Amino acid sequence: MRKSRNLTLIFALVITVVLAGCGGNNNQVGNASKTTDTTQTEQTTSPEQSVNNATTTPTEPEIEKDAKLLVWDNGGSDEDWAKMVAEEFTKKYNIPVEVQVVSQGDAPTKLQTDGPALLGADVFLAPHDKIGGLISAGLVLENFYPDEYKSEFMEAAITGTSIDGVLYGYPTAIDTYALFYNKDLVKTVPATMDELIEQSKAFTDKSKEKYGFMMLVNDFYFLHAILGGYGGYVFGDKNTNSSDIGLNNEGAVQAGQFMQRLHKEVLPLSSADINAAVKETLFINNNLLFDINGPWAVAALQEAKVNFGVAPLPKLDNGKSPTSFSGIRAYYVNSYTKYPEAASLYAKFATSEEMLMKKFEISGQMPPRTRLLENEKIKDNEIIKGFLDQATVSVPMPNIPEMAPVWGAMGNAFTVIWDDNADPKETLDKAVTQINEGITLLNQ
Repeated sequence: MRKSRNLTLIFALVITVVLAGCGGNNNQVGNASKTTDTTQTEQTTSPEQSVNNATTTPTEPEIEKDAKLLVWDNGGSDEDWAKMVAEEFTKKYNIPVEVQVVSQGDAPTKLQTDGPALLGADVFLAPHDKIGGLISAGLVLENFYPDEYKSEFMEAAITGTSIDGVLYGYPTAIDTYALFYNKDLVKTVPATMDELIEQSKAFTDKSKEKYGFMMLVNDFYFLHAILGGYGGYVFGDKNTNSSDIGLNNEGAVQAGQFMQRLHKEVLPLSSADINAAVKETLFINNNLLFDINGPWAVAALQEAKVNFGVAPLPKLDNGKSPTSFSGIRAYYVNSYTKYPEAASLYAKFATSEEMLMKKFEISGQMPPRTRLLENEKIKDNEIIKGFLDQATVSVPMPNIPEMAPVWGAMGNAFTVIWDDNADPKETLDKAVTQINEGITLLNQ
Protein backbone atom coordinates (compact mmCIF):
# COMPACT_ATOMS: atom_id res chain seq x y z
CA MET A 1 0.00 0.00 0.00
CA ARG A 2 1.23 3.46 -0.73
CA LYS A 3 2.58 5.48 2.12
CA SER A 4 2.16 8.97 0.75
CA ARG A 5 2.44 10.49 4.16
CA ASN A 6 0.00 13.26 5.13
CA LEU A 7 2.40 15.55 6.92
CA THR A 8 0.56 16.99 9.84
CA LEU A 9 2.47 18.99 12.41
CA ILE A 10 2.76 15.99 14.74
CA PHE A 11 4.05 13.75 11.96
CA ALA A 12 6.56 16.33 10.85
CA LEU A 13 8.05 16.28 14.36
CA VAL A 14 8.43 12.49 14.54
CA ILE A 15 9.09 11.40 10.97
CA THR A 16 12.87 11.37 11.25
CA VAL A 17 12.85 9.33 14.46
CA VAL A 18 10.29 6.83 13.21
CA LEU A 19 11.92 6.24 9.84
CA ALA A 20 15.44 6.14 11.21
CA GLY A 21 14.31 3.41 13.57
CA CYS A 22 12.32 1.45 11.04
CA GLY A 23 14.43 1.95 7.92
CA GLY A 24 12.90 1.16 4.55
CA ASN A 25 12.24 -2.53 5.06
CA ASN A 26 8.59 -2.11 6.04
CA ASN A 27 7.70 0.02 3.04
CA GLN A 28 5.53 -1.76 0.51
CA VAL A 29 4.60 0.99 -1.92
CA GLY A 30 1.97 0.69 -4.64
CA ASN A 31 1.03 -2.93 -3.87
CA ALA A 32 -1.83 -3.31 -1.42
CA SER A 33 -1.84 -7.09 -1.76
CA LYS A 34 1.53 -7.26 0.00
CA THR A 35 0.30 -5.44 3.12
CA THR A 36 -1.81 -7.69 5.34
CA ASP A 37 -1.12 -6.10 8.73
CA THR A 38 -4.13 -3.81 9.18
CA THR A 39 -2.69 -2.35 12.34
CA GLN A 40 0.40 -1.22 10.49
CA THR A 41 -1.73 0.18 7.70
CA GLU A 42 -3.73 2.30 10.14
CA GLN A 43 -0.55 3.62 11.70
CA THR A 44 1.12 4.67 8.47
CA THR A 45 -1.80 5.89 6.37
CA SER A 46 -3.90 8.95 7.10
CA PRO A 47 -7.71 8.75 6.82
CA GLU A 48 -7.55 11.12 3.87
CA GLN A 49 -5.02 8.90 2.12
CA SER A 50 -7.04 5.79 2.89
CA VAL A 51 -9.88 7.27 0.89
CA ASN A 52 -7.50 7.91 -1.99
CA ASN A 53 -6.18 4.36 -1.84
CA ALA A 54 -9.68 2.93 -1.89
CA THR A 55 -10.79 4.91 -4.91
CA THR A 56 -7.71 5.08 -7.13
CA THR A 57 -5.44 2.83 -9.15
CA PRO A 58 -1.64 3.00 -9.51
CA THR A 59 -1.91 4.46 -13.00
CA GLU A 60 -4.70 6.96 -12.36
CA PRO A 61 -4.23 8.41 -8.86
CA GLU A 62 -6.69 10.87 -7.38
CA ILE A 63 -4.78 14.13 -7.50
CA GLU A 64 -4.96 16.44 -4.50
CA LYS A 65 -7.30 19.40 -4.93
CA ASP A 66 -5.59 22.65 -6.00
CA ALA A 67 -2.23 20.92 -6.37
CA LYS A 68 0.74 22.94 -7.59
CA LEU A 69 4.32 21.75 -7.80
CA LEU A 70 7.88 23.03 -7.43
CA VAL A 71 10.64 21.11 -9.23
CA TRP A 72 14.41 21.40 -8.73
CA ASP A 73 16.63 20.48 -11.67
CA ASN A 74 20.00 21.38 -13.17
CA GLY A 75 20.58 24.37 -15.38
CA GLY A 76 21.54 24.33 -19.05
CA SER A 77 19.96 21.68 -21.26
CA ASP A 78 18.47 19.99 -18.19
CA GLU A 79 16.56 23.16 -17.38
CA ASP A 80 15.33 23.42 -20.97
CA TRP A 81 14.04 19.87 -20.79
CA ALA A 82 12.52 20.30 -17.31
CA LYS A 83 10.58 23.38 -18.39
CA MET A 84 9.29 21.53 -21.44
CA VAL A 85 8.15 18.64 -19.23
CA ALA A 86 6.46 21.07 -16.85
CA GLU A 87 4.54 22.70 -19.69
CA GLU A 88 3.38 19.37 -21.09
CA PHE A 89 2.37 18.12 -17.65
CA THR A 90 0.35 21.27 -16.98
CA LYS A 91 -1.40 20.94 -20.34
CA LYS A 92 -2.38 17.36 -19.58
CA TYR A 93 -3.30 17.57 -15.90
CA ASN A 94 -3.99 21.28 -15.36
CA ILE A 95 -1.50 21.37 -12.48
CA PRO A 96 0.85 24.40 -12.36
CA VAL A 97 4.55 23.53 -12.16
CA GLU A 98 7.43 25.87 -11.37
CA VAL A 99 10.98 24.80 -12.27
CA GLN A 100 13.87 26.22 -10.25
CA VAL A 101 17.56 25.66 -10.98
CA VAL A 102 19.09 23.77 -8.07
CA SER A 103 21.91 21.50 -9.19
CA GLN A 104 21.65 17.80 -8.52
CA GLY A 105 24.73 18.04 -6.32
CA ASP A 106 23.23 20.78 -4.15
CA ALA A 107 19.67 19.47 -3.94
CA PRO A 108 20.25 16.75 -1.29
CA THR A 109 21.93 19.20 1.09
CA LYS A 110 19.34 21.91 0.47
CA LEU A 111 16.47 19.51 1.10
CA GLN A 112 17.79 18.64 4.56
CA THR A 113 16.86 22.12 5.75
CA ASP A 114 14.22 23.20 3.24
CA GLY A 115 12.22 19.97 3.43
CA PRO A 116 11.26 20.11 7.11
CA ALA A 117 10.75 23.87 6.78
CA LEU A 118 8.19 23.17 4.02
CA LEU A 119 10.27 25.20 1.56
CA GLY A 120 11.70 22.34 -0.48
CA ALA A 121 10.75 21.26 -3.97
CA ASP A 122 8.02 18.68 -4.33
CA VAL A 123 10.20 16.86 -6.87
CA PHE A 124 13.98 17.17 -7.07
CA LEU A 125 16.84 15.76 -9.11
CA ALA A 126 19.74 14.03 -7.36
CA PRO A 127 22.56 11.57 -8.13
CA HIS A 128 21.77 8.15 -6.74
CA ASP A 129 24.87 7.86 -4.55
CA LYS A 130 23.96 11.06 -2.62
CA ILE A 131 20.46 10.06 -1.64
CA GLY A 132 20.97 7.45 1.09
CA GLY A 133 21.15 9.93 3.95
CA LEU A 134 17.92 11.65 2.90
CA ILE A 135 16.09 8.35 2.70
CA SER A 136 17.33 7.14 6.09
CA ALA A 137 16.16 10.47 7.54
CA GLY A 138 12.67 10.02 6.09
CA LEU A 139 12.91 12.93 3.67
CA VAL A 140 12.00 10.99 0.52
CA LEU A 141 8.84 9.11 -0.43
CA GLU A 142 8.95 5.72 -2.05
CA ASN A 143 8.32 5.37 -5.77
CA PHE A 144 4.55 4.92 -6.14
CA TYR A 145 4.86 2.58 -9.15
CA PRO A 146 7.67 0.12 -8.25
CA ASP A 147 6.50 -2.90 -10.23
CA GLU A 148 6.14 -0.86 -13.40
CA TYR A 149 9.59 0.65 -13.03
CA LYS A 150 11.29 -2.65 -12.21
CA SER A 151 9.94 -4.17 -15.41
CA GLU A 152 10.71 -1.23 -17.69
CA PHE A 153 14.04 0.20 -16.50
CA MET A 154 17.61 -1.11 -16.53
CA GLU A 155 18.52 -3.18 -13.51
CA ALA A 156 21.35 -0.79 -12.64
CA ALA A 157 18.91 2.14 -12.58
CA ILE A 158 16.58 0.30 -10.22
CA THR A 159 19.32 -0.99 -7.93
CA GLY A 160 20.97 2.42 -7.73
CA THR A 161 17.80 4.23 -6.72
CA SER A 162 16.68 1.66 -4.15
CA ILE A 163 17.56 1.30 -0.47
CA ASP A 164 16.99 -1.96 1.41
CA GLY A 165 15.10 -3.30 -1.59
CA VAL A 166 12.65 -0.40 -1.68
CA LEU A 167 12.56 1.75 -4.82
CA TYR A 168 12.59 5.50 -4.23
CA GLY A 169 13.83 7.06 -7.47
CA TYR A 170 12.30 7.83 -10.83
CA PRO A 171 15.42 7.42 -13.03
CA THR A 172 16.01 10.08 -15.68
CA ALA A 173 19.48 9.18 -17.01
CA ILE A 174 22.32 6.72 -16.60
CA ASP A 175 25.99 7.17 -17.37
CA THR A 176 29.01 4.94 -17.28
CA TYR A 177 32.36 4.69 -19.04
CA ALA A 178 33.37 2.55 -21.98
CA LEU A 179 36.17 2.01 -24.50
CA PHE A 180 37.07 4.91 -26.81
CA TYR A 181 39.01 3.90 -29.90
CA ASN A 182 40.63 5.86 -32.72
CA LYS A 183 39.01 4.73 -35.96
CA ASP A 184 41.92 5.96 -38.06
CA LEU A 185 44.32 3.71 -36.16
CA VAL A 186 42.23 0.75 -35.04
CA LYS A 187 41.20 -1.69 -37.74
CA THR A 188 39.37 -4.17 -35.50
CA VAL A 189 37.65 -3.24 -32.25
CA PRO A 190 38.95 -5.72 -29.65
CA ALA A 191 36.38 -8.08 -28.19
CA THR A 192 38.75 -9.21 -25.42
CA MET A 193 41.37 -7.57 -23.26
CA ASP A 194 43.95 -9.97 -24.69
CA GLU A 195 43.22 -8.57 -28.15
CA LEU A 196 43.44 -5.02 -26.80
CA ILE A 197 46.80 -5.76 -25.21
CA GLU A 198 48.22 -7.24 -28.39
CA GLN A 199 47.16 -4.25 -30.50
CA SER A 200 48.42 -1.85 -27.84
CA LYS A 201 51.82 -3.52 -27.55
CA ALA A 202 52.35 -3.20 -31.31
CA PHE A 203 51.55 0.53 -31.22
CA THR A 204 53.20 1.66 -27.98
CA ASP A 205 56.48 3.56 -28.28
CA LYS A 206 57.27 5.55 -25.15
CA SER A 207 60.17 7.37 -26.83
CA LYS A 208 57.70 8.84 -29.35
CA GLU A 209 54.97 9.37 -26.73
CA LYS A 210 52.70 6.88 -28.45
CA TYR A 211 50.58 4.58 -26.33
CA GLY A 212 48.19 1.81 -27.19
CA PHE A 213 46.05 2.05 -24.10
CA MET A 214 45.32 4.35 -21.16
CA MET A 215 43.01 4.58 -18.19
CA LEU A 216 43.17 6.31 -14.82
CA VAL A 217 44.99 3.57 -12.94
CA ASN A 218 44.62 5.08 -9.45
CA ASP A 219 40.91 6.00 -9.61
CA PHE A 220 38.67 3.32 -8.13
CA TYR A 221 35.71 4.63 -10.13
CA PHE A 222 37.37 3.18 -13.24
CA LEU A 223 39.20 0.32 -11.54
CA HIS A 224 35.94 -1.21 -10.34
CA ALA A 225 35.27 -2.43 -13.88
CA ILE A 226 38.27 -4.75 -13.74
CA LEU A 227 37.76 -5.75 -10.12
CA GLY A 228 34.07 -6.50 -10.63
CA GLY A 229 34.70 -8.42 -13.83
CA TYR A 230 36.98 -10.79 -11.96
CA GLY A 231 34.46 -11.30 -9.16
CA GLY A 232 35.50 -8.68 -6.63
CA TYR A 233 32.85 -6.47 -5.10
CA VAL A 234 32.56 -3.57 -2.70
CA PHE A 235 29.82 -4.71 -0.32
CA GLY A 236 27.68 -7.83 -0.21
CA ASP A 237 23.97 -8.10 -0.97
CA LYS A 238 24.23 -5.84 -4.00
CA ASN A 239 26.35 -3.24 -2.22
CA THR A 240 24.04 -2.88 0.76
CA ASN A 241 25.85 -4.97 3.40
CA SER A 242 28.96 -3.15 4.61
CA SER A 243 29.87 -6.00 6.95
CA ASP A 244 30.68 -8.07 3.85
CA ILE A 245 33.55 -6.51 1.90
CA GLY A 246 34.82 -8.21 -1.25
CA LEU A 247 37.69 -5.86 -2.10
CA ASN A 248 40.41 -8.33 -1.18
CA ASN A 249 38.88 -11.59 -2.34
CA GLU A 250 40.37 -13.78 -5.04
CA GLY A 251 38.76 -11.77 -7.83
CA ALA A 252 40.07 -8.48 -6.46
CA VAL A 253 43.57 -9.96 -6.29
CA GLN A 254 43.26 -11.06 -9.92
CA ALA A 255 42.29 -7.51 -10.81
CA GLY A 256 45.47 -6.25 -9.15
CA GLN A 257 47.53 -8.78 -11.08
CA PHE A 258 45.86 -7.74 -14.34
CA MET A 259 46.67 -4.10 -13.71
CA GLN A 260 50.31 -5.05 -13.16
CA ARG A 261 50.24 -6.85 -16.51
CA LEU A 262 48.93 -3.70 -18.20
CA HIS A 263 51.71 -1.66 -16.59
CA LYS A 264 54.39 -4.08 -17.71
CA GLU A 265 53.15 -4.76 -21.24
CA VAL A 266 51.31 -1.70 -22.56
CA LEU A 267 51.44 1.34 -20.29
CA PRO A 268 54.97 1.97 -18.94
CA LEU A 269 54.13 5.15 -17.02
CA SER A 270 53.72 5.91 -13.34
CA SER A 271 50.21 6.57 -12.09
CA ALA A 272 51.09 10.25 -11.52
CA ASP A 273 51.88 10.69 -15.22
CA ILE A 274 48.43 9.54 -16.35
CA ASN A 275 45.58 12.01 -16.10
CA ALA A 276 42.57 13.16 -18.09
CA ALA A 277 44.39 16.01 -19.83
CA VAL A 278 47.25 13.77 -20.96
CA LYS A 279 44.86 11.17 -22.34
CA GLU A 280 42.81 13.75 -24.21
CA THR A 281 45.87 15.36 -25.80
CA LEU A 282 47.30 12.02 -26.90
CA PHE A 283 43.97 10.91 -28.35
CA ILE A 284 43.42 14.14 -30.27
CA ASN A 285 46.95 13.93 -31.71
CA ASN A 286 46.43 10.33 -32.87
CA ASN A 287 48.99 9.06 -30.37
CA LEU A 288 46.57 6.86 -28.41
CA LEU A 289 44.64 3.83 -29.67
CA PHE A 290 42.34 3.06 -26.73
CA ASP A 291 41.09 5.01 -23.74
CA ILE A 292 38.62 4.11 -21.01
CA ASN A 293 36.52 7.23 -20.52
CA GLY A 294 33.00 8.54 -20.09
CA PRO A 295 30.41 10.66 -21.93
CA TRP A 296 31.96 13.84 -20.53
CA ALA A 297 34.97 13.27 -22.83
CA VAL A 298 32.94 13.19 -26.05
CA ALA A 299 32.48 16.90 -26.71
CA ALA A 300 36.20 17.76 -26.77
CA LEU A 301 36.98 14.95 -29.20
CA GLN A 302 34.11 15.92 -31.48
CA GLU A 303 35.20 19.56 -31.42
CA ALA A 304 38.73 18.46 -32.38
CA LYS A 305 37.18 16.40 -35.21
CA VAL A 306 38.74 13.15 -34.04
CA ASN A 307 37.46 10.08 -35.87
CA PHE A 308 36.56 7.89 -32.91
CA GLY A 309 34.09 5.31 -31.73
CA VAL A 310 32.84 3.98 -28.41
CA ALA A 311 32.39 0.29 -27.60
CA PRO A 312 31.70 -1.78 -24.50
CA LEU A 313 34.75 -2.72 -22.47
CA PRO A 314 36.41 -5.88 -23.88
CA LYS A 315 35.92 -9.11 -21.99
CA LEU A 316 38.53 -10.31 -19.53
CA ASP A 317 40.44 -13.58 -19.81
CA ASN A 318 37.79 -15.29 -17.69
CA GLY A 319 35.20 -14.55 -20.37
CA LYS A 320 33.39 -11.99 -18.19
CA SER A 321 32.59 -8.39 -19.07
CA PRO A 322 34.16 -5.67 -16.92
CA THR A 323 31.48 -4.25 -14.64
CA SER A 324 31.90 -0.50 -14.85
CA PHE A 325 30.50 1.76 -12.18
CA SER A 326 27.41 3.65 -13.29
CA GLY A 327 25.75 6.78 -12.00
CA ILE A 328 22.00 7.27 -12.09
CA ARG A 329 20.27 10.62 -12.08
CA ALA A 330 16.74 10.41 -10.81
CA TYR A 331 13.82 12.44 -9.62
CA TYR A 332 12.74 11.94 -6.02
CA VAL A 333 9.61 13.09 -4.19
CA ASN A 334 10.05 15.17 -1.03
CA SER A 335 8.23 13.48 1.86
CA TYR A 336 7.12 16.89 3.10
CA THR A 337 5.22 17.69 -0.08
CA LYS A 338 1.60 18.69 0.36
CA TYR A 339 0.81 16.92 -2.90
CA PRO A 340 2.34 13.41 -2.87
CA GLU A 341 0.02 12.03 -5.56
CA ALA A 342 0.58 14.96 -7.92
CA ALA A 343 4.32 15.00 -7.27
CA SER A 344 4.67 11.26 -7.87
CA LEU A 345 2.58 11.50 -11.02
CA TYR A 346 4.85 14.30 -12.24
CA ALA A 347 7.96 12.19 -11.63
CA LYS A 348 6.33 9.34 -13.51
CA PHE A 349 5.31 11.61 -16.38
CA ALA A 350 8.84 13.05 -16.63
CA THR A 351 10.34 9.56 -16.89
CA SER A 352 7.92 8.25 -19.49
CA GLU A 353 9.34 6.95 -22.76
CA GLU A 354 8.25 10.10 -24.59
CA MET A 355 9.79 12.51 -22.09
CA LEU A 356 13.06 10.59 -21.71
CA MET A 357 13.41 10.41 -25.47
CA LYS A 358 13.02 14.17 -25.60
CA LYS A 359 15.65 14.45 -22.87
CA PHE A 360 18.02 12.43 -25.02
CA GLU A 361 17.31 14.67 -28.01
CA ILE A 362 17.81 17.85 -25.99
CA SER A 363 20.79 16.92 -23.82
CA GLY A 364 22.20 13.67 -25.19
CA GLN A 365 21.77 11.98 -21.79
CA MET A 366 21.28 8.23 -21.93
CA PRO A 367 17.77 7.06 -21.03
CA PRO A 368 17.63 4.09 -18.60
CA ARG A 369 14.40 2.69 -20.05
CA THR A 370 15.15 -0.67 -21.69
CA ARG A 371 12.70 -0.23 -24.59
CA LEU A 372 14.43 2.97 -25.65
CA LEU A 373 17.57 0.95 -26.40
CA GLU A 374 15.72 -0.20 -29.51
CA ASN A 375 14.79 3.30 -30.63
CA GLU A 376 16.34 3.96 -34.04
CA LYS A 377 17.74 7.34 -33.02
CA ILE A 378 19.67 5.66 -30.24
CA LYS A 379 20.60 2.48 -32.09
CA ASP A 380 21.98 4.54 -34.96
CA ASN A 381 24.08 6.69 -32.63
CA GLU A 382 27.24 4.62 -32.33
CA ILE A 383 28.69 6.63 -29.46
CA ILE A 384 25.56 6.54 -27.30
CA LYS A 385 24.95 2.88 -28.09
CA GLY A 386 28.49 2.00 -26.98
CA PHE A 387 27.85 3.54 -23.58
CA LEU A 388 24.39 2.03 -23.26
CA ASP A 389 25.64 -1.45 -24.13
CA GLN A 390 28.22 -1.10 -21.38
CA ALA A 391 25.57 0.24 -19.02
CA THR A 392 23.64 -3.02 -19.27
CA VAL A 393 26.46 -4.79 -17.39
CA SER A 394 27.33 -1.86 -15.13
CA VAL A 395 27.05 -1.74 -11.34
CA PRO A 396 25.65 1.41 -9.73
CA MET A 397 27.99 3.08 -7.29
CA PRO A 398 27.02 2.08 -3.74
CA ASN A 399 24.60 4.59 -2.23
CA ILE A 400 25.18 3.84 1.45
CA PRO A 401 27.29 6.10 3.70
CA GLU A 402 29.85 3.35 4.31
CA MET A 403 31.14 3.89 0.77
CA ALA A 404 32.97 7.06 1.84
CA PRO A 405 36.21 5.42 3.08
CA VAL A 406 36.37 3.05 0.11
CA TRP A 407 37.38 5.62 -2.51
CA GLY A 408 40.63 6.77 -0.94
CA ALA A 409 41.70 3.39 0.41
CA MET A 410 41.23 1.58 -2.89
CA GLY A 411 42.75 4.37 -4.97
CA ASN A 412 45.84 4.32 -2.78
CA ALA A 413 46.01 0.52 -2.88
CA PHE A 414 45.99 0.34 -6.66
CA THR A 415 48.54 3.17 -6.85
CA VAL A 416 50.96 1.05 -4.81
CA ILE A 417 50.10 -2.07 -6.81
CA TRP A 418 50.79 -0.17 -10.05
CA ASP A 419 53.77 1.98 -9.17
CA ASP A 420 55.63 -0.33 -6.77
CA ASN A 421 54.55 -3.71 -8.12
CA ALA A 422 53.37 -4.46 -4.59
CA ASP A 423 51.82 -7.80 -3.74
CA PRO A 424 48.11 -7.38 -4.59
CA LYS A 425 46.81 -9.60 -1.78
CA GLU A 426 48.80 -7.93 0.96
CA THR A 427 48.02 -4.46 -0.35
CA LEU A 428 44.30 -5.09 -0.65
CA ASP A 429 44.18 -6.67 2.81
CA LYS A 430 45.62 -3.46 4.23
CA ALA A 431 43.09 -1.39 2.29
CA VAL A 432 40.16 -3.40 3.63
CA THR A 433 41.47 -2.98 7.17
CA GLN A 434 41.59 0.77 6.57
CA ILE A 435 38.06 0.73 5.15
CA ASN A 436 36.71 -1.19 8.15
CA GLU A 437 38.32 1.34 10.47
CA GLY A 438 36.70 4.16 8.53
CA ILE A 439 33.29 2.48 8.69
CA THR A 440 33.65 2.03 12.44
CA LEU A 441 34.30 5.75 12.82
CA LEU A 442 31.27 6.57 10.70
CA ASN A 443 29.03 4.43 12.85
CA GLN A 444 30.19 5.80 16.20
